[in-house]
Amino acid sequence: MVTLMLALGLLGLCYGASWSSPGKVFAALSGADHSVVIRDWRLPRVLAGLVFGAALGVAGAIFQNLTRNPMGSPDVIGLDAGAYTGALVAMTVLSGTSAQLATGSVLGGLLVAAAIYLLSLRSGFSGLRLVVIGIAFNAMVTAVNSWIVLRAELEVAIAAVGWSAGSLNGVGWSDLGIPFTVIAVLLALMAAWSHSMHQASLGDAIAVTTGVGLGRLRLLMVLVGVGCTATVTAVAGPIAFIALAAPQIGRRLAGAAGIPLLPAALTGAVLLQGADLIAQMLLAPVALPVGVVSTAIGGCYLIWLLTKEVRRA
Repeated sequence: MVTLMLALGLLGLCYGASWSSPGKVFAALSGADHSVVIRDWRLPRVLAGLVFGAALGVAGAIFQNLTRNPMGSPDVIGLDAGAYTGALVAMTVLSGTSAQLATGSVLGGLLVAAAIYLLSLRSGFSGLRLVVIGIAFNAMVTAVNSWIVLRAELEVAIAAVGWSAGSLNGVGWSDLGIPFTVIAVLLALMAAWSHSMHQASLGDAIAVTTGVGLGRLRLLMVLVGVGCTATVTAVAGPIAFIALAAPQIGRRLAGAAGIPLLPAALTGAVLLQGADLIAQMLLAPVALPVGVVSTAIGGCYLIWLLTKEVRRA
């Protein structure tokens, strides 16, 4: 996966309106050739695809471990929609600056996550209950988002609908400093607690006997998962299905019994970077939003997953 990730990154640096040879790319990266196109236009996009994909993969792994359900991902249980609601409020009510979009996305995702989590705690925590409640919240919040867009001014509505598709078009260095820092802190925090997370995925009784504080661990997992999802949404919009597919694909490639974080992160990076390259090439020179491609790929994956679960049942 690392080799494939690096290969896709190199292809992303070479591909554009004009093809750049690998030699020119390496010269630009080493500083021997000051190519603005490669270093200031293509490199931020490639790094955004890799880092954001890894963040979405980890967020999906967190919620699938939390719910013990392959359907438990941020885009299915409504966290993406909640983060989008917060961003829409920032765009329609406030001036819609980058800081306001980031803050609104995080707050929207946290509010929806808190509501889903608290409702799922009634009569004891249940992963299946969390998924079902999350799907219901996703439908309700999506309806609210549509209402906000319909009530917004035309220019704001057009911008909001375009942004909602999820896109890495136009991402520059100025957009990535704070998001990369936030994601790095969240991933490091989750890596430190990964052992406890896997203990909890074996069952509440086993986790408690091994000294895992389930309440604190679940709260931390929700905060880190929402933080990763909302940070990506604040910059690139809601990118669907990466968080759903990456953990399960990574688990199968690693041959793991649970859902480990590192394979999910690497798979997410590969999926998002690959989807972004397809989005750039499909109707070139027009670059499609990456969310269009990830949704098409994710839809096929979801059909396969549901078919497999039904056969298992």
